[in-house]
Amino acid sequence: MLAITPTVRNLLILNILFYFIDSSILNLSGLFALRPVVSPNFHIFQFVSYMFLHGTIGHIFSNMFGLIMFGPLLERIWGAKRFLIFYFVTGIGAGLLFSGIGLYENWHLAQAVDLYTQNPTPDGFADFLSKHAEAYYEARLQFVNDFEVNPTNSMYIQQSIRDVRDVYEATINIPMVGASGAIFGILMAFGLLFPNTELFLLFVPFPIKAKYFVAFYGLFELYSGIQNAQSDNVAHFAHIGGMLFAYILLRYWGTQKSNFY
Repeated sequence: MLAITPTVRNLLILNILFYFIDSSILNLSGLFALRPVVSPNFHIFQFVSYMFLHGTIGHIFSNMFGLIMFGPLLERIWGAKRFLIFYFVTGIGAGLLFSGIGLYENWHLAQAVDLYTQNPTPDGFADFLSKHAEAYYEARLQFVNDFEVNPTNSMYIQQSIRDVRDVYEATINIPMVGASGAIFGILMAFGLLFPNTELFLLFVPFPIKAKYFVAFYGLFELYSGIQNAQSDNVAHFAHIGGMLFAYILLRYWGTQKSNFY
């Protein structure tokens, strides 16, 4: 690992500082985390601010570890200005892809809500919760059973409609935080620029070339994003977005070879 370079050091300090403030002093995530674009709490500046917030100590540790492992070499090659541009482009790009996928998914969720409110039935209610809110379904299992016994009871019908709308409101306000998109962009750049560099990883008992590690990680994130398990709170499409924008930016810079290094 190379000595920490100035821009990497400053990013490290800012991330740690904001994590400390957010977790101990002032709730920054309430305003500065990235919300879905259909949320009333969405603001355009969140595409930048979310990158400096983290949910847990493990979250910030893993991201900052990746930053100091791979960032300094890239900053030495590109210089501080280009490295910082790369960091923000990939981080913002990660947020854009994540938000685009989220917009599509929330549109489908809104359609499901409308369909249910037009024809509220016990089977429809159970099907909606099992598809869109599995944890909520388990918490409301007794109500689901009671509704099945009383399918024409107006009190149960109205409550089920409120529950379905509550699921939608909660979903469109789920925040995203973290520098992971930018870190995955950095990882992608390292794999593209130094494809044959052998990495020694704690969870792999043999060295693996950077190009294979990046390819495997990218495919894993794509698979996990498509699976979209409800219990998985990792923003996989943000990771993919960071890698995608890193690839695009490097290809663009590659056409300007005189300015690349």
